[in-house]
Amino acid sequence: MTKRTSLSLPPGLSITEWRHLGRQMFVISDSSAWWLGDWLIYGETYYPDRYKRAVLETSLDYQTLRNYAWVARKFTLSRRRDKLSFQHHAEVAGLPEGEQDIWLTRAEQGGWSRNELRRRIKSGRHEAGSVEKGSLIKMNILSERKERWQRAAESVERDLLDWIVETLDAAALAAVEDQVDADAAGL
Repeated sequence: MTKRTSLSLPPGLSITEWRHLGRQMFVISDSSAWWLGDWLIYGETYYPDRYKRAVLETSLDYQTLRNYAWVARKFTLSRRRDKLSFQHHAEVAGLPEGEQDIWLTRAEQGGWSRNELRRRIKSGRHEAGSVEKGSLIKMNILSERKERWQRAAESVERDLLDWIVETLDAAALAAVEDQVDADAAGL
């Protein structure tokens, strides 16, 4: 029997039934991130204040919802891999589409966990010298700020530099989308 805050299992449940139930619950949990992302993308078309409404409806924080929508937007339905988790997709979402597909295929064929995918991407970029060409940005920051950022990155199991880039990308996307919403509302 299930309730919102509990799962009661009958005595004598076989290991096969128990494992099957666990897989089913994982699929529902993992699917909900995709569903929420797609729900937000739909809302973008019809409701200018979708994130305010979404935060109220789901009790999830704004950034979590933004991340779900960002990942969902990066992968058309045909490019989403059923055998991989939403988190696998989130790991490669910031890469160019071709690289996303390469890494997801490798993860799928190798049966990699999300953490293994992350590790392989990181080592693969350094080994292959495939670090993207870009601009070098230097920042001088207070040690307290760096420590706070480091704790935040570690709390989501990210490398500090990856966390900084992802956070800045999310903030930039939010700013651009907010401006598009404001323009659409005639503000």
